[in-house]
Amino acid sequence: MATDEEALAAEWESVAEESAPTMEQSSEPVLNQAEIDSLLGTDDLEDEISGIQAIVDSAMVSYERLPMLEIVFDRLLRMMSTSLRNLTSDNVEVSLDSITSIRFGDYLETIPMPAMISVFKAEEWDNFGLMISDSALIYSIVDVLLGGRRGTAAMRIEGRPYTTIERNLVERMVTVILSDLSAAFDPISPVTFRFDRLETNPRFATIARPANAAVLARLRIDMEDRGGRVELLLPYATLEPVRELLLQMFMGEKFGRDSIWETHLANELWSTDVELDAVLDQIVLSLNDVMNWRPGSQILLNAVPSSPINLRCGEIPLFVGGMGQKNGNMAIKIDKKLRKM
Repeated sequence: MATDEEALAAEWESVAEESAPTMEQSSEPVLNQAEIDSLLGTDDLEDEISGIQAIVDSAMVSYERLPMLEIVFDRLLRMMSTSLRNLTSDNVEVSLDSITSIRFGDYLETIPMPAMISVFKAEEWDNFGLMISDSALIYSIVDVLLGGRRGTAAMRIEGRPYTTIERNLVERMVTVILSDLSAAFDPISPVTFRFDRLETNPRFATIARPANAAVLARLRIDMEDRGGRVELLLPYATLEPVRELLLQMFMGEKFGRDSIWETHLANELWSTDVELDAVLDQIVLSLNDVMNWRPGSQILLNAVPSSPINLRCGEIPLFVGGMGQKNGNMAIKIDKKLRKM
């Protein structure tokens, strides 16, 4: 008996020794901290966000695309090239860097100080937008309009507010760009963008709630060896009156409509057979009276031969006429149409 117990105990010890490395191995973490950070996209905040963090951020600012808006900005580029060339008497090239969707509050935090923020109003849409000019463009415009020599970079002095002359010259440029922006929107919806005010602090240029979505277009203006950037910010609330038009893939698109099919359906409807009921009179009886009807029972109607007859299609009254006879058949002459066709 003791021999059997000793043999059983030895067998259990051998099984425990074999399983011990497996237990220790399974207790080790499957992923180290670096792998977890890489998966979450938080390993290096200075680099481009990736992983799950990128998916979360993209879902937060994932708004519908407006295809027609790209055509509007394409028209704006061509018009600005001509208008700014006339303004500066210099060779001007305007290019579009990107059109993105962004939260209004997030964008305001990225504007450097001091800034030249132009607030403009869309008169017909009764809302506002922003135009931000960077320092390089401001100093380039001042240099060009005041007769600066070509081939020399515009002088840039950091850490000081913009002067009255600089503000007035930038306002001239903004007025020209807003006029071109109005003309670019004309084929879609006539609108007038009017310059409202010029701000140097982003807090005073708040035209929407921080969480509201906005369309941001970044434009690059090059004047030979000078130039800079202009950013146009249009909140989605501003574009809401023309949202349906901006969703079009091409000008004049009819959403979900096929004119050929509509014409065919209309022709077929006009040739459709319908059944009309001529109603002499209508009375209300109890169910008990109806159950007591027998062959030979009579129903009294409040109608005489000259009473008007209602013509119905199902439960819908269509015409009223008088009863008569023609060619040996009962006939009704229509006197009045009750429903427009």
